[in-house]
Formats: sequence, structure tokens, C-alpha cells
Amino acid sequence: MNKKFYLLLIVLLVGMAALAACQSSAPAANPTAPPAAQATEPPAAQPTEAPATQPEAEKVTLAIEHFSIIEGTTWSGAHDRAGKRIAAKYPNVDYVFREEVGPDLAVPYAEEMISNGANIVVGNAEFMGLPLEDIADKYPDTYFVSIIASDLSTKPNFIRMFPRQYQALYLEGLIAGALTKTGNIGVVSAFPSVQVIRRQAGFYLGVQDAAKLLNKDVTVYVKYAGDWYLPQEERDIASTLVDQYNVDILTQQTDSGSPLDVAQEKGIWFIGKDMDIVGEYGWSSTDTVAVSFDTRWEVAYDQIVQEYMAGNKNPETIMYPGMDASMTLADGTEEATVDIMNDGKVGIDAISPKARPDIPDEIIKLVEQRRDQMMKGEWDPFTEHAFVSNGTGLDLEGAPVPAKGTTVKPAGEEPTAEWLLSKFNFDLDGLNVLE
Repeated sequence: MNKKFYLLLIVLLVGMAALAACQSSAPAANPTAPPAAQATEPPAAQPTEAPATQPEAEKVTLAIEHFSIIEGTTWSGAHDRAGKRIAAKYPNVDYVFREEVGPDLAVPYAEEMISNGANIVVGNAEFMGLPLEDIADKYPDTYFVSIIASDLSTKPNFIRMFPRQYQALYLEGLIAGALTKTGNIGVVSAFPSVQVIRRQAGFYLGVQDAAKLLNKDVTVYVKYAGDWYLPQEERDIASTLVDQYNVDILTQQTDSGSPLDVAQEKGIWFIGKDMDIVGEYGWSSTDTVAVSFDTRWEVAYDQIVQEYMAGNKNPETIMYPGMDASMTLADGTEEATVDIMNDGKVGIDAISPKARPDIPDEIIKLVEQRRDQMMKGEWDPFTEHAFVSNGTGLDLEGAPVPAKGTTVKPAGEEPTAEWLLSKFNFDLDGLNVLE
């Protein structure tokens, strides 16, 4: 090799050494960081903790045993609607039912539904709801519910209930008393019982107050069919009341649509019960139905369902809610336990537009005033008025019907819920009960 080659090689070696020296002496990016911070690979990603989830609400099944068919009835129809509204409000609540349940089937159906998950079992009439008490101890984690007719038997998980329908019936009575032109009002009724007598009393007091305010003579006739659902018998009674007693207002304490049919055929006013029959079922129209009252059983069911979901082993066992109790539906609508309704409207707006011109303003104002007072819990017709016996009614064990003219309760005295539910066994003085 020549000298030029050796010289070039030496220069290269010296340059490489110098470059290596510069790289080894370069400062670190973060001289104060610990060695781990200088790693050339990024640290492994730390697992993210999943957000906490709310525990799923306990599944609740509300099972209603209906004593009658549902379709075409106002009583069982209202209970069925209540079950559906409760299920719509609570995503964890299901509603199931059985129809045409008699006392002999109440327990077998209840046990079948319990085996399929039912937590709350209801008998929607007393005569077929009472047998549920016999199995209440067998299923301590199940709520059993029965409507009250007059018996007040309870257990910690056997609940009894009834709404204060008489409050809305009083408002209906005010309207009926104002509307009648013949001065005769007819009631197609089921049979004498505490429940029936109490409801008729509410209506009758309203009629009396309207008659007094308007200085009218009004007679209310009641005739019994013998049971709740006897379409032909109800039709015959309604026709008799119109043709023989000249009534121009008909109402009922029975469950078929026959009295309404007669009212429509005869061209007289009808006062509905239990449901808004025009708005809910499309029965007849406001040309025949002056007003109805609507029962929202779901207000009581709502309380029962909430008590069950809260795990309450000692829920309220005698429930008697009135117009001052309410609930909010799934769609945000707030509704009272009972109210006057017609064609989807409530309050004084529920009065038929055709009937409205025949009702004096003082009655309209009184209906509005009393409804508002009852919704606030400030007034009640059964507290306001005296209870004077008509001498007719239903003898109970240890409580015969008081003699005619007997003042059983003075005006201004509030009767107890227990008395109203189980002991009110006489018609009010002046009611005309037909044989």
C-alpha cells in the first residue's frame, strides 16, 4: 500500500472515534427522571375499571283475579286498565290476570300464578277475594289483596281496599238533581249491601243538595236486580223506571250496559259509573251520557306495589283512598283516585255540552267548588250531612237497620273509615226503594 492510502485510513479511524465520543456524551432528554422514564418503549396501558352498574330492580308480577269478564264491563274493565297502567309505569312490573273467577277458583288460580312468579295477588270482589286469606300464611312473601264489601279481615300480607267513590257520586248527584225536569231519578241497582248502600247515599246527598239549592222536589227511585250482572233484568228495571215512574235520569249500581241502552232508546239522560264509558269504551255519546265517574284503582295498586318493592312486611292493610290521593302515570298525567269524567274530559268540563245549558250556574259553581275541596281534603259529603235512616237497608249481625227517622250520625261529625266500610247498612231517609 502506498503512503496516501495509509494516510486516508488514519484520517477515517480518527473521525470515527471522534463521532463515537460525541454520541456517548450527549445529554439525556430528562436527566432528572428515573431510569424507567427513559425507556424507549411506551409503558403498558393500565386496565380501565368498568363503571359501576345499578342492581337490576326485582321483578314484580301483579296478578288480578277478575270476578267477571273484562270486555264490556266497567268494574273489571277499570281493574284491568289499572293493571296495565301500573305495568307501563314500572319496567320491572308485569301484569297478569284471570277472568270469571269464583270463590272456588280463587285459591287454585292464585297458587298457579304464584308458581309462575306472581308476587301480588288481587281478588277484585270480596266474595271471591276473601278465600285468598286462607293461603296468606302459606306464602308470607306474597301480598294478597281483596276488595272490601263489608268484611274487614286482614293479615300482615292480606290487604283490603276500596276507593271513596261516594265523593264522585255526590258530584254526579248534584248534576242529576239539576238536570231532571220530571223530578224523578231512577237507579238500577244490584242488591242491598254496605258497598251499594254507601255509594247510593253519596249520589242521593248530591241530588238532595241540588234540589234544595234550586228549590225543586226530586224523588230518587231504587230497584234491585238481584246481582251485579243481569243484562235482561237490568233492562226490564230501567224500562219500568222510565215508563211507570216517569224518570228522566237513569243511573246504575250494576255492571251491564243495559240501563244505558234503555236511556238512549228512551231519549233520557244517563249518569255513568266506575269508568268514563264514552271516552274509554265509546259507549253511546255525550248526547245521552251527562257525566260519569271514573275509578282509578291504580292509585291504590301503586301504593301496594311500592310497599312490596320496598320490602315492607307490614304494609297498610285497610286502604280507603279518596279524591285527595293521586298518582302519576307513565305519561306524566296525575290522576286522583276518583273523579267525574266524560269523553276524556274531567271536572266541570266532563259535563255533557248538550246538558250544560240546562244546569244552572250555581250548580256548576258548586260542583267545581266541592270537587276542589275534596281534592284538597277539606270537605266531605259524609262529614257535612247527617245520616238519618230510611228504615230500609240490610240487617247485619249485631246491627239491624235503624228505625225510620233515626239520626245515626249528626251533621258535621266525620264517620270512621271502618264504620263506612262495614256498618253503613241503611238507606238515607227519603230514598224510595221499590219492591
